[in-house]
Amino acid sequence: MKKYLLGIAAVFVLFSCKKEDKVAEAVAAIPVKVEIERFDKVFYESPVTDFPKIKKEFSYFFPAGNPDTVWTNKMQDPLYRELYGEVKKKYPNNDAFEGDLVALFKHIQYYFPEYKTPKVVTLVSEMDYENKAIFADSLVIISLDMYLGKTNRLYEFPEYYKQNFEPSQMMPDIVASFAAGKISAPKDRALLSQMIYFGKELYLKDLLLPDDSDAVKIAYTEDQLKWCQENESEMWKFFINEKILYDTNPKLMQRFISTAPFSKFYLEIDAESPGRVGTWIGWQIVRSYMKNNPNVNVQQLLVTDAKEIFDNSKYKPKK
Repeated sequence: MKKYLLGIAAVFVLFSCKKEDKVAEAVAAIPVKVEIERFDKVFYESPVTDFPKIKKEFSYFFPAGNPDTVWTNKMQDPLYRELYGEVKKKYPNNDAFEGDLVALFKHIQYYFPEYKTPKVVTLVSEMDYENKAIFADSLVIISLDMYLGKTNRLYEFPEYYKQNFEPSQMMPDIVASFAAGKISAPKDRALLSQMIYFGKELYLKDLLLPDDSDAVKIAYTEDQLKWCQENESEMWKFFINEKILYDTNPKLMQRFISTAPFSKFYLEIDAESPGRVGTWIGWQIVRSYMKNNPNVNVQQLLVTDAKEIFDNSKYKPKK
């Protein structure tokens, strides 16, 4: 019996590998050429007298209502120029991210054939950590000042934020912005709905960033990821015993979904836990759902109700 089960497992692994190989071959065959404009260089390396020309070319960065002096002063501001200097040092050219963009856009076009390769524009965003990367249909905007590495001297943020400022987070952030336009909004405010919403986002990273580690996809350290894996069963038991999966209390978002130094079970384990453990468990539920429902494609997943996903996921945490 044991040999029989091992045989089935081997066939399943072989089938999965062949399927992944076919996907990889199809993705590789998709022609993609990325156009990258370094607005950060144009803005900070041009003379002030060129501003009218810059404003005309990049009009979407200059909303009406502000006098031109707001921008020309910024071009000469020592603090902004220092920040740009760090960007230029880290990214003197596009080599650090151009190849990753090509790979990402190939995967997007494989799973979403209607999408054309967007134009990419880089900038310095004054450390807007809530909008590090924006995917807006035909345009992707990347704030390079938010990917200087967590040890950069200019970052004055808590550690749990700074770990999200690594260059490795650039592609996951682009996928997160892309996902926001594809995933149906939760039908209610229940914790489970929020968990599965972000679980869908992370599953999309599985498909679009297959070479990234799970830690990179969710912006965890390897130790934080390991903690979740080792405590999955206990966390799930807590959610069930406390009967909070269908609770709509907004504080649950802060405790288990929002970016935070740790999650709030109000137990001794809190200090050891990473933030956002609810999103990690939601990811495992979505993975289980897709594994047990092989006929569901990614487009269907993104619009399927959270309760339907949970009820048909056969999710069982690892002990």
